[in-house]
Amino acid sequence: MSNSGRWRRRTRSVAPSPATSSPSSPGLREAQPFRLPQWKFSQVLGELPPAAEARRDGAPRPQDDDDADEISAIEFDGRGEYLAGGDNAGRVILFRRTDGDGDDARPRAELERTDRAGAPPPRYSYATEFQSHEREFDVLDSLDISERIKKVRWCARPNSSLLMLAANDRTVKLWKVSEHKAEAPKKGNGRPSWGTAALSAATKLPRGCSSAEPDERPEKAAGDVGDGYSAKCRRVFGRAHEFNIHSVSTNCDGETLVSADDVRINLWHAEVTRQCFNIVDMKPADMEDLVEVITTAEFHPSSCSMLAYGSSSGLVRLVDLRRSALCDHSVRMFQDRENRPQPSTFFSEIISCITDLKFTGDGEHLLTRDYMNLKLWDLRVETSPVATYKVHEFLRPKLSELYTDDYIFDRFGCCASNDGAYFATGSYSKTFRVFSRAAAQTCGATLEASTNPYRIQLHAPTKIPALLSNFSLGVHRKGQDGHPRSDGKEQVSCNMASKSANHRTAFVAN
Repeated sequence: MSNSGRWRRRTRSVAPSPATSSPSSPGLREAQPFRLPQWKFSQVLGELPPAAEARRDGAPRPQDDDDADEISAIEFDGRGEYLAGGDNAGRVILFRRTDGDGDDARPRAELERTDRAGAPPPRYSYATEFQSHEREFDVLDSLDISERIKKVRWCARPNSSLLMLAANDRTVKLWKVSEHKAEAPKKGNGRPSWGTAALSAATKLPRGCSSAEPDERPEKAAGDVGDGYSAKCRRVFGRAHEFNIHSVSTNCDGETLVSADDVRINLWHAEVTRQCFNIVDMKPADMEDLVEVITTAEFHPSSCSMLAYGSSSGLVRLVDLRRSALCDHSVRMFQDRENRPQPSTFFSEIISCITDLKFTGDGEHLLTRDYMNLKLWDLRVETSPVATYKVHEFLRPKLSELYTDDYIFDRFGCCASNDGAYFATGSYSKTFRVFSRAAAQTCGATLEASTNPYRIQLHAPTKIPALLSNFSLGVHRKGQDGHPRSDGKEQVSCNMASKSANHRTAFVAN
């Protein structure tokens, strides 16, 4: 089966519409306590390959299965119209929102009735895919560089075309994806017009650009990728990292971006690929003196000079690029000094490692994730978070076993809705947690990321070792089973080898 054919799947809906509240007067609504929304499974995109289907049914794992179709990165665009996913084979797959198609042609009265009845959940369908990265070999370091997509980031759209960043371990590429609408053939001529998708995108240039400008020429063009889309690689940002890239973030000015590895953060201009500026450098003269590494980095959503990055010691630093060229001194340093476990144990620093951070849409709060908790910070308060959402508190008595099997080094991501009202993060057993900012309790809801979220797995999981990306934690993880559920209510086996969406979750932008 071709690569494009693997993702052209029909979607299924278990519960197509969200739960709606019963009509009541404003006074009654104010008197009632806040209730969490009822989350329902809506849609599944893609389909498991035959090997994965066999493993799910309890069949033995084939030896030649390399999990090339496993999703490694996922990201919604700012409008919620497109969903981009990267896989281990170096491909980027695009899904397009289709539930709003044709709304302009519907009568106003019908649209108003739809609004009163409650908006249906968004529906996405397969759009296209293209090959972003290939497997490479670094001759100087004698290192095999995988094609696996580590990060996918959307850029501001200057026109109807889509711009996105895709990164593997060492290279970040800027891609431009354009949609070409087919034109009807002229009468008397059975051939399609040259403006259709049959024309290769490699022969086209953007409007207002001349082929004489070397910086505007794409480094690599994927050409027509089918289904009326074409993809061009406009920029290649590479040869600037000694260690594996783990974070990529775009600036709100639309001109700059950062890429981060374990010891350095580099600042790039979108139009310049030959040089970058090193703004954070934590590499000591002797690597034996290395006690802290960078784990994640993110730009502020509205202030183009503010950058936040987390470290393995549990610190989150907020720096201002206007103060100095090298951001050695942070403007603010966030650390939970009040809720640190006392006395400090061997595992305290390991479980406090910041694995991901995100700003809320208003830019006033910061969301951080460590192994145990999800924390919400006010940018004006450095000493303690506004709220702490416990995710893996039930695993605290088992830290010794987790360390023995290297699960304690697993990394989990987090995300926030566009309005900052809801937060989500991944967990084990293919589950993820959703929390509400307005809720009085911080327990949240536990949901299963599965095509059949209501089933209960009874068979033992297959043990799959995986290599940790962080060089300072270069260990292999193995599978283990037998921990309670994350909600702590039922004693059901916890599949430590299966993590929700590879630790990644994303909200549709509202």
